[in-house]
Parts: sequence; structure tokens; C-alpha cells
Amino acid sequence: MAHIIVVGNEKGGAGKSTVSMHVATALARMGHRVGTLDLDLRQKTLGRYVTNRQGFLAKKRLNLPTPAYQELPDIDQGSLKPGENAYDHRLSMAVSKMEPTCDFILIDCPGSHTRLSQVAHSLADTLITPLNDSFIDFDLLAHVDSDGEEITGPSVYSEMVWNARQLRAKAGLKPIDWIVVRNRVGAQAMVNKEKMHRAINKLAKRIGFRVAPGFNERVIFRELFPRGLTLLDLRDIGVKGMNISNVAARQELRELIKSLDLPGVTANF
Repeated sequence: MAHIIVVGNEKGGAGKSTVSMHVATALARMGHRVGTLDLDLRQKTLGRYVTNRQGFLAKKRLNLPTPAYQELPDIDQGSLKPGENAYDHRLSMAVSKMEPTCDFILIDCPGSHTRLSQVAHSLADTLITPLNDSFIDFDLLAHVDSDGEEITGPSVYSEMVWNARQLRAKAGLKPIDWIVVRNRVGAQAMVNKEKMHRAINKLAKRIGFRVAPGFNERVIFRELFPRGLTLLDLRDIGVKGMNISNVAARQELRELIKSLDLPGVTANF
């Protein structure tokens, strides 16, 4: 069966689609068969990213490893039994269609709580939660006191992950490997940065997730999206001299892939 990676967080702007596309493309470039699903049915950022890539490669007559993309299939509402949810069936059908031909299926969730996102989390073998290095984002995981030092209780997203874990346990499935990825971490030793570090590591022990390094804020990510490219494609499109920022970003991606510890994957790029 395909290993299912879910990228989720109930907040927009945390870098979910950037992380999704770079992880999926990195796996494809390492020779793995990768399928992707975008559950943000309105914006479809990941879907647009993959479509942009396909269009750019066709225009430039390039053949670069690319993850497959699957739209959620439509279903006949009349075929549903009383109490059955159409979204459950659409997601199940999409995953079932991709599993025979994929080593990994990556599901990008919307930045809000939806039925699709809830079901996707229960399917996750690996859950990646990108998080901006801010207590505004941290509040989705847990509430803290006014000093940002003491955790006063879990928040809405952590509770959803807990429910997904319970569903998997009841179904006899292996536990979710949950990784919180810290994006946009400041380079300087700021007080907020140190408080976030302590709070995240304390919460990791309390509710059971691992912490992985993510991406710093870089202009290159905004420039890559219209062409559907990733950091790993720059040399293939003729970029001969990688600047320091691009080299550092590539190393960040390598460290992220290593931290995910996916089955059969080594960050050999």
C-alpha cells in the first residue's frame, strides 16, 4: 500500500503548499512514484502548482520528475446510502485509484477545518504540520499563558489530530507519525524565538509529535510557483550559479526530508 503523507494545519499562510510541492517533487526526483491530492477545493494551490509545472515543462520541452496530480472524482449523490457523506466517498475513491501506482500519496489540506481535512488526517501515516514561528500559529496547537512559557491546554487542531489517532487505533492501523515543521524561523537569537523553541519542545513531549526544521522566508519560493518549479529544478533549467540563499534553501529541504524519516527514502539530492 502507498504511504500516505498529509500536510495539514488549520491556518493559511503557514507554507503548506510550498512544503507539499517540495516534498512531493523531491520524492519523485529520488525515483519514487508520487501522487498528490489537493483538498482545498476552492483555491487549489497545490493543484495549480503541479499544473503550472506541467505547462512550463511542456513549453520548454523539458522532462523532469513530476508528481502526479488527481482531482477528487465526482460521485452520484443518488448512490449514497442514508447517513453516508459524499466527501468521504470522493476522497476514498481518489486514494484507491492512486494506490496501485504510487509509493507515496501526498494530501494537501486546506487552512481551515473541513470534513475532507478531518478524514484525510485519519488516513495519514505521516502528518506534516507547517507552523510559522509565531505564537499566533502556535495557538492552533495549544494555549499558553501571557508570558508564553506555560502551556494551559490543547487547542482545536491538536484535538482534531487526537481524534484522528483514536480512529486509527480503533481500526488497528499504526499510529500517525506527526511532525511539526517550523517555518520562517528568525536567524537572530530573539526572545520570541527562544520562547517558541521551549514551548514547542515542551508540547512535543506532552502530546506526541516530532519537531523538524522548515524553510526560512525567501523570495525564491514566490518566484518558483508560476513555473511550477522547486529548488531542485534550478540547475535543470539552466541556472549555473546558485546564490548563497538558494544553496541554503536547498539544504533546508534536504534536512526536512531527512527529518521526515519516510520508509525507503534517503535525501540523496
